[in-house]
Amino acid sequence: MSEPIGSAKPETGGIANPPVIILIEPQLGDNIGKAARAMLNCGLVDLRLVRPRDGWPNERATANASGADIVIDNTKVFEREEDALADLNRVYVTTARTRDAIKPVFTPKGLAPEMRAVIGRGEKVGVMFGPERTGVRNEHIA
Repeated sequence: MSEPIGSAKPETGGIANPPVIILIEPQLGDNIGKAARAMLNCGLVDLRLVRPRDGWPNERATANASGADIVIDNTKVFEREEDALADLNRVYVTTARTRDAIKPVFTPKGLAPEMRAVIGRGEKVGVMFGPERTGVRNEHIA
């Protein structure tokens, strides 16, 4: 069986050097909370929000996190995408649209070994999701 991304930290039960999750302009606290819950289920705890519409902290996010308090309590908020990504070596952007930009495209299954290799080299990575209403815009992936 393959090891999870990074190597386990026995003292915390978490993942060494886990990916960061970045949500751009999230609209609903409910969705932020559900993302936090899914993150914790996967051993991820570093959530970054860029310009959340309904502000932060958010009661709906906490209610929908269903016990993912460590994620909610440590969530960082940024005004600019650049600031949210500043300490990351590599960012993977999710999108359902094809683009004219020349960037490598991965399926989720294809991304796993790529991300594992990058993290294994000690690089800090993030996975970025665009706004619920529009998805990722070209300026997010320049």
